[in-house]
Amino acid sequence: MEDETKKNYRPNVAAIVLSASYPLKCEVFIASRVDVEDAWQFPQGGIDEGETPKEALFRELKEEIGTNEVDIIAEHPSWVSYDFPPAVAKRMTPYDGQRQKYYLVKLKKGAKININTEIPEFSQYKFVPTNKLYEYITFFKRTVYKEILSYFKKEGYI
Repeated sequence: MEDETKKNYRPNVAAIVLSASYPLKCEVFIASRVDVEDAWQFPQGGIDEGETPKEALFRELKEEIGTNEVDIIAEHPSWVSYDFPPAVAKRMTPYDGQRQKYYLVKLKKGAKININTEIPEFSQYKFVPTNKLYEYITFFKRTVYKEILSYFKKEGYI
C-alpha cells in the first residue's frame, strides 16, 4: 500500500447542502461538473492561503452555486482524504488528491441557487434523497461520501 504521508493533498472544503424544506424532507444538493461528463458531486473547493475552512465554505458556495445563504447544521469532526484517479490527477498537478473538511448545511428559506456564476463549475443540479445519491455521484468520491453521510446519519442529522 502506498504511503499517504508522502502524498500532496489539496486542502479543501465540501458542503452537503440540504434543501430549505429540511427536516420535513431530507434531500441533498448535487451538481454535474461542466468539465467532466456525468460527474455529479457536492459543492467543494480549495481553501485559500490564510482562509479558515468556514470562510472557504461560504466563499465556495457563493462561487459555485450562487448563494451562501445557509445555516451550518453540523461539521464532520475530522478531515478526510481521497486520491484523484489518473485522468483527474493530470489536471490537478501538483496534487495527488484532496484533504477535505465537510459541513452539513441547510439552505435558508428563500435562498436562490444560481449555477450560472462568473466561472460556472456546474451544468445542472438537483436535490435527491440520500438513498438515491449514489446513482449519480462520480465513482472516486463514493467511499468518502458514504463515510461522511454515515457519520451525519449516525449523529441523527439525516
